[in-house]
Amino acid sequence: MSVKRVTASAPGKVTLFGEHAVVYGEPALVASIGRRVYVTVELRGDDNVRIVASDLQVPGVTVTFSGDELVVETDYGRALSAISYLKTAVELVSKYLNTFRGVNIFVRSEMPVGAGLGTSAAVTVATVLAYSRVLGYELDRREIARLGWEVEKAVQGLASPMDTSITTFGGVLRVKLLDGRNYEVREVLKSCDLPIVIGYVEREAKTKDLVLKVKNLKDRYPGIIDNIIRTIGLVVNEAEKALLNNDLNLLGELMNINQGLLDALGVCNKRLSDLIYAARTAGALGSKITGAGGGGCVIALAPGCQERVEVAMKLSGGLTLKTSLGGPGATVNTVESTSP
Repeated sequence: MSVKRVTASAPGKVTLFGEHAVVYGEPALVASIGRRVYVTVELRGDDNVRIVASDLQVPGVTVTFSGDELVVETDYGRALSAISYLKTAVELVSKYLNTFRGVNIFVRSEMPVGAGLGTSAAVTVATVLAYSRVLGYELDRREIARLGWEVEKAVQGLASPMDTSITTFGGVLRVKLLDGRNYEVREVLKSCDLPIVIGYVEREAKTKDLVLKVKNLKDRYPGIIDNIIRTIGLVVNEAEKALLNNDLNLLGELMNINQGLLDALGVCNKRLSDLIYAARTAGALGSKITGAGGGGCVIALAPGCQERVEVAMKLSGGLTLKTSLGGPGATVNTVESTSP
């Protein structure tokens, strides 16, 4: 029997420590979350690829491409950025496996897109997993994570392997980029029950633009920015020890230090700062952005005061997201086969 339809899913993530610095070879700590993206890939009878994203960034997006022709059936210009990860994933997997089949791709997300929760990586990895499986291949997790990273680099220009690693493997990971092609991933914890609250405001800038902003700042002030990036790496090392020792007070303090360094890189904005300081005022031990910044999400470590922190964030203009940390990585959920 041959496979005709596969549904795969992958989790979102929160960056506990080390965003932006991880692009430049410093370590980062990242955890998967209990919210997921589901991608269904089914074989077609032709060589077209049709993408239907019912709730991915904009509602009701349908895209069909064949060769160099791309047809977008939507009134919203932002659709192209939402589906570029899926299109690139199909292209790179086809090249890697040296085979191609026309498919329909359906996407469903449990997370807001562009919030700093790794939705693009989850979409990418779930597509790599589902598309390779429908072609008849069972890639190992390292291959999936590697292909996912290649997709993000192709779309964003600059990208760390952090998001695609955590959405592939799950749990809590330490990720460190060694050079432009190689990186190391080490499991810190299989699961994590930190008492966090996630706050969210609308993004005002894309990840690609924020990564470029830091690069430009680094080019203009290399001595200053290099020291900030190295210091973030030192914070990550201390945070890993605190996490393993379950020292929440130290962990919160290090979150606040990490946030100060991210402020110096210029990736925070007033709306995010309002959530960060509202959380601290309500009793959080620490709070910081998670992800690239420019809007998106804030995480707050709030033992014994999660409800107060949640209310404070809402009063400061944010939405809140309830989820767990450290869930499973990419998974094949269903496989449908043709009759023999």
